[in-house]
Amino acid sequence: MEHFRQIGEVLGSLGALMVLQDDSQINRRQCCLLFDIFGSAFKTIAEEIKLNLQLDEKNTKWNALEQPFKELQRIFKEGEVYVRQSMDKRDWWVKAINLHQNKDCVHNHIHNLLSHFPVVIEAIETAGETAGRDRGEMQRRGIALKMKYDKEWNDPKLFQFRFGKQYLIPQDICSRFERAWREDRWNLVETLREKSSSESTTKTQQRLADLLIKKIIGSEGCIGKLFPSSILNGGDYVVRRRVGGQYKEIQWLGDSFALRNFFGDVETSASEISTLLSLSHPNILQYLCGFYDEEKKEVLLVQELVNKDLTYYMSGSKRRVSFCLPVVVDLMFQIARGMEYLHSQKIYHGDLNPSNIFLKARNSTDDYFQLKISGYGLSTVKTTTGSSLKPNETKPCIWYAPEVLQEPENCLPGNGTSFKYTEKADVYSFGMLCFELLTGKVPFEDGHLQGDKVSRNIRAGERPLFPYTAPKYLANLTKRCWHSDPNQRPSFSSICRILRYVKKFIVMNPDHDEPDARSPVSDYCEIESWFLKKFAANGSFNSLSVAQIPFQMFAYRLAEKDKTILNSMDKNGEGAASTSREDMNSTVEDPLIAASDAKSADSDGKSVYSEIQEQRSIHLDSTPQRRSVCTRIPEKKILQMKRNSNVKAARKSTGHKYGIPNGKPTQPPLPRVQSVKNVRVSRLKSMTRSLSTDRLRLAAGETSD
Repeated sequence: MEHFRQIGEVLGSLGALMVLQDDSQINRRQCCLLFDIFGSAFKTIAEEIKLNLQLDEKNTKWNALEQPFKELQRIFKEGEVYVRQSMDKRDWWVKAINLHQNKDCVHNHIHNLLSHFPVVIEAIETAGETAGRDRGEMQRRGIALKMKYDKEWNDPKLFQFRFGKQYLIPQDICSRFERAWREDRWNLVETLREKSSSESTTKTQQRLADLLIKKIIGSEGCIGKLFPSSILNGGDYVVRRRVGGQYKEIQWLGDSFALRNFFGDVETSASEISTLLSLSHPNILQYLCGFYDEEKKEVLLVQELVNKDLTYYMSGSKRRVSFCLPVVVDLMFQIARGMEYLHSQKIYHGDLNPSNIFLKARNSTDDYFQLKISGYGLSTVKTTTGSSLKPNETKPCIWYAPEVLQEPENCLPGNGTSFKYTEKADVYSFGMLCFELLTGKVPFEDGHLQGDKVSRNIRAGERPLFPYTAPKYLANLTKRCWHSDPNQRPSFSSICRILRYVKKFIVMNPDHDEPDARSPVSDYCEIESWFLKKFAANGSFNSLSVAQIPFQMFAYRLAEKDKTILNSMDKNGEGAASTSREDMNSTVEDPLIAASDAKSADSDGKSVYSEIQEQRSIHLDSTPQRRSVCTRIPEKKILQMKRNSNVKAARKSTGHKYGIPNGKPTQPPLPRVQSVKNVRVSRLKSMTRSLSTDRLRLAAGETSD
């Protein structure tokens, strides 16, 4: 309850800031949107607590809410920092450069809220199942909860219609996600025009205002533009130090930036530069503006500056810094989100490794980091100007996919040949990054092979070995990412959905570091395969839309609940099931087959998880030398025919097993064992009768809350 009170304090602080919103000249609409959705979140939580919990039980039955509320408080606090930064009038010109196309309000703060809010709702519902002393009230809440998680709501539009307000995605809020950003851009243009015509504005500031106006208006039509380098040189532009082969740290307008420069004809890379200048995402290093020196044929691109990369934290003496599991998963998730965005823009990295992953601490009292991906884009420049690797540094073959290493010279930077920039090659590199984050070790560092021998072994299928302490559900995802067959690797959109749900699992199970910690009841990769088949295959699903995150979490939850029920049913009927299979000589050994035939207690359709099993394919650890084994579930009629034929064949046999000459028994047969189907059907009938009784009570006037 203390964390909930602190959330209220943050909201009150934001309310005091928003009193002065009319004086804000940058991101005012987005700040209002963030304040409104935070207010809706707090109000919804208060209503859920009143509906499900008892105040006098807060010291006994509210413990499950502590970690979800703590995480929610962190999200609120980061949102408050964003609003303060936007409304602060100091260093206005620097703020205009940094934030003129920033989308962090929606794609960072609202994204984090919508990703975590289903966890808070579920935690309250779970605590509410045992809250109170009135058994009738508890029973009604249980029935209402079962009806909520019914598969009939497993549709994006129906979900938003029924649960949009509860999960903070009503139509009026969703319509503001894109509109607020566009309105802020045009408001900034008007402010820049006013400042440009002001007598107190210097010449450098006037030229900078004209630059930003043209960039904002031009980028609306996807037209990036380079400006004369004299604008950059006219300010207090000072080079402070060189960072790598193409980067410098500079001081400009009183703030620090990163400057990327290269020489060449701008016409050859103009289209790619235009695209880079239009990108905006919280997990990529932002290109802010670009300049061109015609005399020197030099291109200068200004970026935001982050000093420390992942190598700083993971290598050498710094390796003593050990990230806890929630931080590791959060870093994996941020990398996946940044790469998902780049791939949506048809930009493939080709060089994803720790030296291109930059980290910035979010605040002094928090272990979490803001992650930025650098080194993307301008592939033609990469191959002609070389890289930032030192001359004697080990070749970075360990980060490249086997298909990239097919030709040995591809390992050598700066040799004039291009890497294979593909989606699946980036996913492989991501898998190697995950291994380093999870284990604290560089891939293959314990081996004795170096250079070309490592490259040869990677192409042959060798991969790093996880320690037994690594969480199995994360190790399995990593192995999917570095699969030898590129087609078996997931997309970054799939990886984001899986890791988003993994983050939920970790918050709901704070004892994840214990030796006997609970593991997920289902394979999230299997759930994702079902999700893709059902929703994403038709092309109407926008994976980058933050408004669809609550539904994605809901769909995963339905599949997980079905898997839990099926596991419980299979465990209870394990003895009868095994005996029945032996008796009928069934060729199908997957215990989920009978469940796929069973009817739902609430409807006649298949369960969500049964759809996953219909497409189940076992290829997790297969290599090019191994065959992939595919298990397909026959239809019910085919199974019945096979069983009937097996029974007939047994009757016509010589009957030596039971001593039955000429089909006549000479001794009493063994007692018949009840079949799996009868066991499960009788259990389902019992469940249906119980549920029907509850619904009759509701119909008689016992309405739920």
